[in-house]
Amino acid sequence: MAGLLAGVDEAGRGPLAGPVFAAAVILHPRRPIPGLRDSKQLGEAERERLADQIRARSLAWAVAWADSEEIDALNILQATFLAMRRAVLGLGVTPDRVLVDGNRLPALADLCPRSDAIVRGDARIPAISAASILAKTGRDRLLQTLDRVYPGYRLGEHKGYPTPVHLAALAVQGPSVIHRRSFGPVRDLIKE
Repeated sequence: MAGLLAGVDEAGRGPLAGPVFAAAVILHPRRPIPGLRDSKQLGEAERERLADQIRARSLAWAVAWADSEEIDALNILQATFLAMRRAVLGLGVTPDRVLVDGNRLPALADLCPRSDAIVRGDARIPAISAASILAKTGRDRLLQTLDRVYPGYRLGEHKGYPTPVHLAALAVQGPSVIHRRSFGPVRDLIKE
């Protein structure tokens, strides 16, 4: 065996509300999960089915996030890196290598001997695909819950992304405590 390989990906960098999520997954080499690919290429039901299999069959997995206050304080890139570090820490085992989707890496040297950024890794590396699926399904579930806590924004429908429905609700209700105040449309409303 070549050692423990963890795939890492994020979900929710672009929304105006809610946390950015990250997941880390170490797949079991003898328990393959057919159908893994970038979560954006899967329907909701297929993502949920695969998420159940990832949690059941993986050697280790963890989901973590950085909330809207951390996003506003750090910026979205650094908050994403923070969520990724938290996910790798949450694995409970030290991977020999971490592969992160994208072209930039969070600081992981103290957590793993080797880490690399892989452009379009969520479409090419099964462990990153698995992390993509866990991050997306975890964030979507939280936004469904937040929809009930902060009614009127229809967060369960658009998951916090800047859709016309969300922007209209923001114009009427103003931002909630989970809105990212450093993001243009929310910042502009606060200034008015």
